[in-house]
Amino acid sequence: MEFLKALGIAKDNCGTSTGSVWINTKGAAIPSYSPVDGALIGSVYATDKDGYEQVLHTAARAFAEWRNWPAPRRGEVVRQVGEALREKKQWLGQLVSYEMGKSLQEGLGEVQEMIDICDFAVGLSRQLHGLTMHSERPGHRMYEQWHPLGIVGIISAFNFPVAVWSWNTMLGWVCGDVCIWKPSEKCPLCSIACQNIINEVFTRNDVPQGVCNLVNGGRELGEWLAADTRIPLISATGSTRMGKAVGAAVGARLGKSILELGGNNAIIISKDADLDMSLIGCVFGAVGTAGQRCTSTRRLIIHESVYDAFRDKLVKAYGQLRIGNPLDQNNHVGPLIDKDAVNQYLASIEKCKSEGGRFVVEGGVMEGAGFESGCYVKPCIAEVSNDFSIVQHETFAPILYLIKYKTIDEAIAYQNGVPQGLSSSIMTLNLREAEQFLSCSGSDCGIANVNIGTSGAEIGGAFGGEKETGGGRESGSDAWKAYMRRQTNTINYSTKLPLAQGIKFDL
Repeated sequence: MEFLKALGIAKDNCGTSTGSVWINTKGAAIPSYSPVDGALIGSVYATDKDGYEQVLHTAARAFAEWRNWPAPRRGEVVRQVGEALREKKQWLGQLVSYEMGKSLQEGLGEVQEMIDICDFAVGLSRQLHGLTMHSERPGHRMYEQWHPLGIVGIISAFNFPVAVWSWNTMLGWVCGDVCIWKPSEKCPLCSIACQNIINEVFTRNDVPQGVCNLVNGGRELGEWLAADTRIPLISATGSTRMGKAVGAAVGARLGKSILELGGNNAIIISKDADLDMSLIGCVFGAVGTAGQRCTSTRRLIIHESVYDAFRDKLVKAYGQLRIGNPLDQNNHVGPLIDKDAVNQYLASIEKCKSEGGRFVVEGGVMEGAGFESGCYVKPCIAEVSNDFSIVQHETFAPILYLIKYKTIDEAIAYQNGVPQGLSSSIMTLNLREAEQFLSCSGSDCGIANVNIGTSGAEIGGAFGGEKETGGGRESGSDAWKAYMRRQTNTINYSTKLPLAQGIKFDL
């Protein structure tokens, strides 16, 4: 395929890199099969312990130099990375779509997120500002400044195989950190493509070897990163189960972590909602990326007075969905990532039925021509109660649960009544309802929207959630502070040494 050649992807690829140096390791081959057609795209050799140690040593040396580059100079390098991504957007978007299975439009959109975060980071490189404050002691000045942390370990998930890495990396780089990326073993080739793109830019700019590092592997590699005291910050995206393990390991060594974990996102459909507009946000939120976004819409909490009408609209809309090859822009829904995901989807349907759920749009696995990979499933809809155990659980698949409510207080209680707390929305033209939803007694999620869906966050805002979502924040706003350490400075420019709080110490 032309996009593989354009991105430097071979049948067999080294999976370990420190800058432009690819390290031959003795780790096992990690095959990458496309969920689109089941074909073997290529393989990546996993990072072994020797390769891992080489990456860590090189990264540490690079940090000692990189942190002393002026932040705007680091920002200029990131600007060029953004330009390189613009040039390769079509190719990388196609690879994302083919290796992960999301629609081509979404694959291109993911690369656009990378470009956008580069633009954001360039501006940030001139705004890493601290605070000044008045000292209680005469002839003294106090201020705060921010310094880079060092090595940042990034563990990313398959559903956004390039964008979430870039959120962390571009901010880390302008802050003066160096980064080590462990991508999902389900989409390793996307990481090879990104490393190739970055290497070209870094070589032109004489960036120290080891500022951009790549390691590939499974759970054991993630455990090495989480337990490594040389890595002050781990940013991990994935399941709540994974996040709890990473958080415990990092916390045990008093390291820092950014955890972006599960979501069980709901949209409240008010009796005062614009139902036609709401339908678009609900359907895309539920079936986009085949329900494999952490911000995917899992639950619709619908007022009883509009419940039947909106359910019927949903059923009609689902009947118009086109399922198939995601590289065909006429299709709405592509495949799940692999057959394990299909099995989890089927098990969740059976669990829902066993608890009393009634499916108004039935699910199932697609068969026949074009579906040979066995990874294509039907988006489905079930009427449920919010307290069903399966509804409390996040299933990474296009299963949408419908729940009826009477009052706005009841709706908000349902919205909050799950262990996760990532994204939430209300569809209403009622100002009082909207403001209540956004108040401190409203949504308990890290993201709360009015009249848009739960998915499709912009890079300008801090991204993340509460409760079992982990509490981390990435991307925009002041999320950059997580990649730096705060230092308070006091300067005495007087001829005396007064002590704080008026303490006397006379010699």
